[in-house]
Amino acid sequence: MSEANLVLHLKQCIQKVATGPEYSKDLSYTEAYQAMQHILRGDADPVQTAIYLIALRMKRETDEENRGTLQALIDHSTISQAAVEALVDISDPYDGFARCVPASSFVPAVLASLGLPAVLHGLDSVGPKYGATHHKILKAAGLKVDLNPQQATQQLEHIGWTYIDQASFAPALHALVPLRQRMVKRQVLTTVETMLGPIRARGKTYCMGGYVHKAYPPIYASLARQAGFASALFVRGVEGGVIPSLQQAGRLFAYQDQAQEYQVDLAPQNLGIVAETRAVPLPAPLVPAEDTLIDSEALAAEAARLGLAALAGEHGLTYESLVYACAICLSQLQRYPDLPTAAQAVRAVLDSGQALKVFEAARRT
Repeated sequence: MSEANLVLHLKQCIQKVATGPEYSKDLSYTEAYQAMQHILRGDADPVQTAIYLIALRMKRETDEENRGTLQALIDHSTISQAAVEALVDISDPYDGFARCVPASSFVPAVLASLGLPAVLHGLDSVGPKYGATHHKILKAAGLKVDLNPQQATQQLEHIGWTYIDQASFAPALHALVPLRQRMVKRQVLTTVETMLGPIRARGKTYCMGGYVHKAYPPIYASLARQAGFASALFVRGVEGGVIPSLQQAGRLFAYQDQAQEYQVDLAPQNLGIVAETRAVPLPAPLVPAEDTLIDSEALAAEAARLGLAALAGEHGLTYESLVYACAICLSQLQRYPDLPTAAQAVRAVLDSGQALKVFEAARRT
Protein backbone atom coordinates (compact mmCIF):
# COMPACT_ATOMS: atom_id res chain seq x y z
CA MET A 1 0.00 0.00 0.00
CA SER A 2 1.38 3.43 -0.97
CA GLU A 3 2.10 6.09 1.64
CA ALA A 4 -0.85 8.19 0.48
CA ASN A 5 -3.15 5.20 0.73
CA LEU A 6 -1.84 4.39 4.24
CA VAL A 7 -2.65 7.94 5.38
CA LEU A 8 -6.14 7.64 3.94
CA HIS A 9 -6.51 4.16 5.46
CA LEU A 10 -5.76 5.41 8.99
CA LYS A 11 -8.31 8.20 8.55
CA GLN A 12 -10.92 5.68 7.38
CA CYS A 13 -10.17 3.42 10.35
CA ILE A 14 -10.66 6.33 12.74
CA GLN A 15 -13.99 7.07 11.09
CA LYS A 16 -15.06 3.47 11.72
CA VAL A 17 -13.95 3.07 15.35
CA ALA A 18 -14.53 6.58 16.72
CA THR A 19 -18.24 7.19 16.10
CA GLY A 20 -19.63 6.52 19.55
CA PRO A 21 -20.97 3.49 21.43
CA GLU A 22 -23.87 2.86 19.04
CA TYR A 23 -22.26 3.38 15.63
CA SER A 24 -18.58 2.44 15.98
CA LYS A 25 -17.61 -0.52 13.80
CA ASP A 26 -14.97 -3.19 14.29
CA LEU A 27 -11.94 -3.36 12.02
CA SER A 28 -10.85 -6.45 10.14
CA TYR A 29 -7.48 -8.06 10.82
CA THR A 30 -6.08 -6.47 7.65
CA GLU A 31 -7.41 -3.01 8.48
CA ALA A 32 -5.88 -3.09 11.97
CA TYR A 33 -2.62 -4.43 10.56
CA GLN A 34 -2.33 -1.70 7.95
CA ALA A 35 -3.27 1.08 10.37
CA MET A 36 -0.56 -0.05 12.78
CA GLN A 37 1.93 -0.39 9.92
CA HIS A 38 1.38 3.27 9.06
CA ILE A 39 1.80 4.35 12.70
CA LEU A 40 5.02 2.37 13.10
CA ARG A 41 6.57 4.00 10.05
CA GLY A 42 6.83 7.12 12.18
CA ASP A 43 5.13 9.61 9.92
CA ALA A 44 1.51 9.27 11.06
CA ASP A 45 -0.05 12.35 12.59
CA PRO A 46 0.36 11.92 16.39
CA VAL A 47 -3.10 13.35 17.06
CA GLN A 48 -4.67 10.83 14.69
CA THR A 49 -2.58 8.04 16.22
CA ALA A 50 -3.80 8.91 19.71
CA ILE A 51 -7.42 9.19 18.58
CA TYR A 52 -7.19 5.84 16.82
CA LEU A 53 -5.69 4.01 19.82
CA ILE A 54 -8.06 5.59 22.36
CA ALA A 55 -11.11 4.96 20.17
CA LEU A 56 -10.14 1.30 19.82
CA ARG A 57 -9.89 1.04 23.60
CA MET A 58 -13.22 2.76 24.25
CA LYS A 59 -14.93 0.56 21.68
CA ARG A 60 -13.06 -2.46 23.12
CA GLU A 61 -10.63 -4.18 20.80
CA THR A 62 -11.70 -7.35 19.04
CA ASP A 63 -9.60 -10.45 18.54
CA GLU A 64 -9.05 -9.49 14.90
CA GLU A 65 -7.89 -6.01 15.87
CA ASN A 66 -5.56 -7.34 18.55
CA ARG A 67 -3.98 -9.91 16.24
CA GLY A 68 -3.62 -7.49 13.34
CA THR A 69 -1.93 -4.97 15.60
CA LEU A 70 0.40 -7.61 17.04
CA GLN A 71 1.45 -8.87 13.61
CA ALA A 72 2.31 -5.32 12.54
CA LEU A 73 4.51 -4.95 15.63
CA ILE A 74 6.22 -8.29 14.93
CA ASP A 75 6.88 -7.28 11.33
CA HIS A 76 8.54 -4.05 12.53
CA SER A 77 10.71 -5.81 15.13
CA THR A 78 13.94 -7.77 15.07
CA ILE A 79 13.03 -11.34 15.98
CA SER A 80 16.16 -13.44 16.57
CA GLN A 81 16.60 -17.20 16.67
CA ALA A 82 18.79 -18.77 19.35
CA ALA A 83 20.62 -22.07 18.92
CA VAL A 84 18.57 -23.78 21.64
CA GLU A 85 15.93 -26.45 21.29
CA ALA A 86 13.49 -24.97 23.82
CA LEU A 87 13.00 -21.50 25.24
CA VAL A 88 10.49 -19.88 27.59
CA ASP A 89 9.50 -16.25 27.03
CA ILE A 90 8.61 -14.43 30.27
CA SER A 91 5.92 -11.92 29.30
CA ASP A 92 5.39 -9.62 32.26
CA PRO A 93 3.63 -6.22 32.04
CA TYR A 94 5.91 -3.59 30.53
CA ASP A 95 4.67 -0.85 32.85
CA GLY A 96 6.16 -2.65 35.85
CA PHE A 97 5.06 -3.10 39.42
CA ALA A 98 3.96 -0.52 41.99
CA ARG A 99 2.02 -2.30 44.75
CA CYS A 100 4.55 -4.95 45.80
CA VAL A 101 8.27 -5.74 45.56
CA PRO A 102 8.47 -7.86 42.39
CA ALA A 103 10.55 -11.03 42.10
CA SER A 104 9.98 -12.13 38.50
CA SER A 105 13.09 -10.38 37.15
CA PHE A 106 15.02 -13.32 38.60
CA VAL A 107 12.83 -16.12 37.23
CA PRO A 108 14.85 -16.57 33.99
CA ALA A 109 18.12 -17.20 35.84
CA VAL A 110 16.45 -19.84 38.02
CA LEU A 111 14.93 -21.58 35.01
CA ALA A 112 18.27 -21.48 33.21
CA SER A 113 19.98 -23.06 36.22
CA LEU A 114 17.56 -25.96 35.78
CA GLY A 115 18.31 -26.38 32.09
CA LEU A 116 15.44 -24.37 30.60
CA PRO A 117 16.66 -21.31 28.63
CA ALA A 118 14.59 -18.18 29.23
CA VAL A 119 14.29 -14.66 27.86
CA LEU A 120 12.94 -11.59 29.65
CA HIS A 121 12.01 -8.38 27.86
CA GLY A 122 10.60 -4.96 28.69
CA LEU A 123 11.52 -1.30 28.71
CA ASP A 124 12.67 1.40 31.10
CA SER A 125 9.38 3.15 31.87
CA VAL A 126 5.89 3.45 30.42
CA GLY A 127 2.35 4.13 31.63
CA PRO A 128 -0.16 3.73 32.90
CA LYS A 129 1.63 2.38 36.01
CA TYR A 130 5.19 3.72 35.64
CA GLY A 131 6.33 1.07 38.08
CA ALA A 132 9.55 -0.80 38.75
CA THR A 133 10.29 -2.56 35.45
CA HIS A 134 12.61 -5.44 34.67
CA HIS A 135 14.88 -2.89 32.98
CA LYS A 136 15.21 -0.88 36.18
CA ILE A 137 15.53 -3.92 38.48
CA LEU A 138 18.21 -5.69 36.44
CA LYS A 139 20.12 -2.44 35.99
CA ALA A 140 20.02 -1.97 39.78
CA ALA A 141 21.36 -5.53 40.12
CA GLY A 142 24.37 -4.62 37.99
CA LEU A 143 23.38 -6.05 34.60
CA LYS A 144 23.63 -4.51 31.17
CA VAL A 145 20.15 -3.74 29.86
CA ASP A 146 21.08 -2.30 26.48
CA LEU A 147 22.24 -5.41 24.62
CA ASN A 148 21.45 -5.46 20.93
CA PRO A 149 19.53 -8.47 19.53
CA GLN A 150 22.69 -10.29 18.48
CA GLN A 151 24.36 -9.77 21.86
CA ALA A 152 21.25 -10.83 23.78
CA THR A 153 20.89 -13.96 21.66
CA GLN A 154 24.53 -14.87 22.20
CA GLN A 155 24.19 -14.32 25.94
CA LEU A 156 21.16 -16.61 26.06
CA GLU A 157 23.04 -19.30 24.13
CA HIS A 158 26.07 -18.96 26.41
CA ILE A 159 24.53 -18.78 29.89
CA GLY A 160 20.90 -19.84 29.36
CA TRP A 161 19.06 -16.56 29.87
CA THR A 162 19.04 -12.92 28.84
CA TYR A 163 17.18 -9.62 28.99
CA ILE A 164 16.46 -7.61 25.86
CA ASP A 165 14.93 -4.15 25.81
CA GLN A 166 12.15 -2.94 23.55
CA ALA A 167 14.36 -0.03 22.50
CA SER A 168 16.73 -2.61 21.03
CA PHE A 169 14.44 -5.12 19.31
CA ALA A 170 11.42 -2.90 18.49
CA PRO A 171 12.65 0.70 18.04
CA ALA A 172 9.60 1.76 16.02
CA LEU A 173 7.28 0.66 18.82
CA HIS A 174 9.55 2.17 21.46
CA ALA A 175 9.42 5.51 19.65
CA LEU A 176 5.72 5.69 20.59
CA VAL A 177 6.47 5.74 24.35
CA PRO A 178 6.36 9.57 24.65
CA LEU A 179 2.98 9.64 22.90
CA ARG A 180 1.67 6.83 25.10
CA GLN A 181 2.72 8.78 28.18
CA ARG A 182 0.73 11.77 26.98
CA MET A 183 -2.30 9.54 26.32
CA VAL A 184 -2.33 8.52 30.02
CA LYS A 185 -4.61 5.48 29.74
CA ARG A 186 -3.98 1.88 28.72
CA GLN A 187 -4.46 1.02 25.03
CA VAL A 188 -4.02 -1.92 22.66
CA LEU A 189 -0.22 -1.59 22.68
CA THR A 190 -0.20 -2.35 26.41
CA THR A 191 -2.03 -5.60 25.70
CA VAL A 192 -0.06 -6.88 22.72
CA GLU A 193 3.53 -5.67 23.18
CA THR A 194 4.39 -8.42 25.67
CA MET A 195 3.65 -11.06 23.01
CA LEU A 196 6.30 -10.10 20.45
CA GLY A 197 8.69 -12.93 21.39
CA PRO A 198 11.95 -11.12 20.53
CA ILE A 199 14.08 -14.30 20.71
CA ARG A 200 12.84 -17.70 19.53
CA ALA A 201 14.24 -21.21 19.88
CA ARG A 202 15.12 -23.25 16.81
CA GLY A 203 12.83 -25.87 18.36
CA LYS A 204 9.86 -24.79 20.48
CA THR A 205 9.30 -21.42 22.12
CA TYR A 206 6.90 -21.22 25.06
CA CYS A 207 5.18 -18.20 26.55
CA MET A 208 4.63 -17.58 30.26
CA GLY A 209 2.48 -14.54 31.02
CA GLY A 210 0.14 -13.20 33.65
CA TYR A 211 -3.28 -11.61 33.89
CA VAL A 212 -5.63 -10.00 36.41
CA HIS A 213 -9.08 -9.74 34.82
CA LYS A 214 -10.87 -12.96 33.91
CA ALA A 215 -11.59 -11.80 30.35
CA TYR A 216 -7.91 -11.80 29.40
CA PRO A 217 -6.77 -15.48 29.25
CA PRO A 218 -8.51 -16.16 25.89
CA ILE A 219 -7.26 -12.80 24.59
CA TYR A 220 -3.66 -13.61 25.49
CA ALA A 221 -4.00 -17.19 24.24
CA SER A 222 -5.13 -15.92 20.84
CA LEU A 223 -2.23 -13.48 20.72
CA ALA A 224 0.23 -16.20 21.71
CA ARG A 225 -1.02 -18.40 18.88
CA GLN A 226 -0.73 -15.47 16.46
CA ALA A 227 2.86 -14.93 17.61
CA GLY A 228 3.63 -18.61 17.03
CA PHE A 229 4.25 -19.81 20.58
CA ALA A 230 4.03 -23.61 20.65
CA SER A 231 2.56 -23.62 24.16
CA ALA A 232 1.57 -20.88 26.56
CA LEU A 233 0.45 -20.43 30.13
CA PHE A 234 -1.11 -17.40 31.77
CA VAL A 235 -1.11 -17.12 35.54
CA ARG A 236 -3.56 -15.02 37.47
CA GLY A 237 -0.69 -13.09 38.97
CA VAL A 238 -0.13 -10.21 41.33
CA GLU A 239 -0.30 -6.95 39.32
CA GLY A 240 -0.78 -9.02 36.18
CA GLY A 241 2.63 -10.68 36.43
CA VAL A 242 3.67 -14.32 36.32
CA ILE A 243 3.74 -14.86 40.10
CA PRO A 244 0.39 -15.80 41.69
CA SER A 245 -0.74 -14.85 45.15
CA LEU A 246 1.35 -16.46 47.89
CA GLN A 247 -1.64 -16.27 50.23
CA GLN A 248 -4.72 -17.38 48.29
CA ALA A 249 -5.76 -20.12 45.91
CA GLY A 250 -5.11 -19.22 42.30
CA ARG A 251 -5.39 -20.50 38.76
CA LEU A 252 -3.77 -20.47 35.40
CA PHE A 253 -4.89 -21.09 31.84
CA ALA A 254 -2.65 -22.87 29.35
CA TYR A 255 -2.55 -24.53 25.97
CA GLN A 256 -0.19 -27.17 24.62
CA ASP A 257 0.84 -27.50 20.97
CA GLN A 258 -1.64 -24.82 19.84
CA ALA A 259 -4.61 -26.80 21.21
CA GLN A 260 -7.54 -25.45 23.23
CA GLU A 261 -6.64 -23.80 26.52
CA TYR A 262 -7.44 -25.47 29.83
CA GLN A 263 -7.59 -24.32 33.47
CA VAL A 264 -5.34 -25.42 36.33
CA ASP A 265 -6.14 -24.58 39.95
CA LEU A 266 -3.28 -23.56 42.21
CA ALA A 267 -2.76 -23.63 45.97
CA PRO A 268 0.50 -22.26 47.42
CA GLN A 269 0.04 -24.37 50.55
CA ASN A 270 0.56 -27.51 48.43
CA LEU A 271 4.14 -26.36 47.92
CA GLY A 272 4.68 -25.54 51.57
CA ILE A 273 4.21 -21.83 50.99
CA VAL A 274 2.43 -20.09 53.86
CA ALA A 275 2.22 -16.32 53.70
CA GLU A 276 0.16 -13.55 55.26
CA THR A 277 0.38 -11.33 52.18
CA ARG A 278 -0.20 -11.90 48.47
CA ALA A 279 3.33 -10.82 47.56
CA VAL A 280 6.38 -9.14 49.02
CA PRO A 281 4.90 -6.00 50.62
CA LEU A 282 6.24 -2.53 49.99
CA PRO A 283 8.50 -1.29 52.80
CA ALA A 284 6.86 1.62 54.63
CA PRO A 285 9.27 4.25 53.22
CA LEU A 286 8.31 3.23 49.67
CA VAL A 287 4.53 3.42 50.09
CA PRO A 288 3.57 6.44 47.95
CA ALA A 289 1.35 9.22 49.19
CA GLU A 290 -2.18 9.24 47.84
CA ASP A 291 -2.46 10.21 44.16
CA THR A 292 1.32 10.03 43.64
CA LEU A 293 3.42 7.56 41.67
CA ILE A 294 5.72 5.02 43.28
CA ASP A 295 9.43 5.86 43.41
CA SER A 296 10.23 3.25 40.77
CA GLU A 297 14.00 3.61 41.09
CA ALA A 298 13.92 2.99 44.85
CA LEU A 299 11.51 0.07 44.41
CA ALA A 300 13.77 -1.41 41.72
CA ALA A 301 16.76 -1.17 44.07
CA GLU A 302 14.81 -2.99 46.80
CA ALA A 303 13.66 -5.67 44.35
CA ALA A 304 17.26 -6.17 43.21
CA ARG A 305 18.48 -6.50 46.80
CA LEU A 306 15.84 -9.06 47.75
CA GLY A 307 16.16 -10.93 44.46
CA LEU A 308 19.91 -11.39 44.78
CA ALA A 309 19.46 -12.56 48.37
CA ALA A 310 16.86 -15.13 47.28
CA LEU A 311 19.15 -16.39 44.50
CA ALA A 312 21.79 -16.89 47.18
CA GLY A 313 19.40 -19.08 49.17
CA GLU A 314 17.99 -16.58 51.67
CA HIS A 315 14.50 -17.74 52.57
CA GLY A 316 11.62 -15.30 52.59
CA LEU A 317 8.74 -14.16 50.40
CA THR A 318 10.95 -13.35 47.41
CA TYR A 319 12.46 -16.85 47.63
CA GLU A 320 8.98 -18.39 47.80
CA SER A 321 7.83 -16.26 44.88
CA LEU A 322 10.63 -17.68 42.73
CA VAL A 323 9.87 -21.22 43.87
CA TYR A 324 6.18 -20.85 43.02
CA ALA A 325 6.55 -19.21 39.60
CA CYS A 326 9.39 -21.44 38.40
CA ALA A 327 7.69 -24.62 39.63
CA ILE A 328 4.55 -23.66 37.71
CA CYS A 329 6.52 -23.11 34.52
CA LEU A 330 8.61 -26.29 34.83
CA SER A 331 5.66 -28.52 35.65
CA GLN A 332 3.40 -27.10 32.93
CA LEU A 333 6.17 -27.66 30.37
CA GLN A 334 6.44 -31.22 31.69
CA ARG A 335 10.03 -30.88 32.88
CA TYR A 336 8.85 -32.43 36.17
CA PRO A 337 5.87 -34.70 36.87
CA ASP A 338 4.09 -32.32 39.24
CA LEU A 339 4.30 -28.99 41.05
CA PRO A 340 5.76 -30.27 44.36
CA THR A 341 8.58 -32.12 42.56
CA ALA A 342 9.35 -29.04 40.46
CA ALA A 343 9.34 -26.88 43.60
CA GLN A 344 11.89 -29.19 45.24
CA ALA A 345 14.18 -28.80 42.26
CA VAL A 346 13.86 -24.99 42.39
CA ARG A 347 14.63 -24.91 46.11
CA ALA A 348 17.73 -27.03 45.49
CA VAL A 349 19.28 -24.61 42.96
CA LEU A 350 18.44 -21.64 45.17
CA ASP A 351 19.82 -23.20 48.34
CA SER A 352 23.02 -24.33 46.60
CA GLY A 353 23.72 -20.91 45.09
CA GLN A 354 23.64 -22.34 41.56
CA ALA A 355 20.89 -19.94 40.50
CA LEU A 356 22.97 -16.99 41.72
CA LYS A 357 25.97 -18.20 39.69
CA VAL A 358 23.84 -18.32 36.54
CA PHE A 359 22.51 -14.82 37.24
CA GLU A 360 25.97 -13.41 37.90
CA ALA A 361 27.27 -14.91 34.65
CA ALA A 362 25.22 -12.25 32.86
CA ARG A 363 27.36 -9.57 34.50
CA ARG A 364 30.47 -10.99 32.87
CA THR A 365 29.15 -11.27 29.32
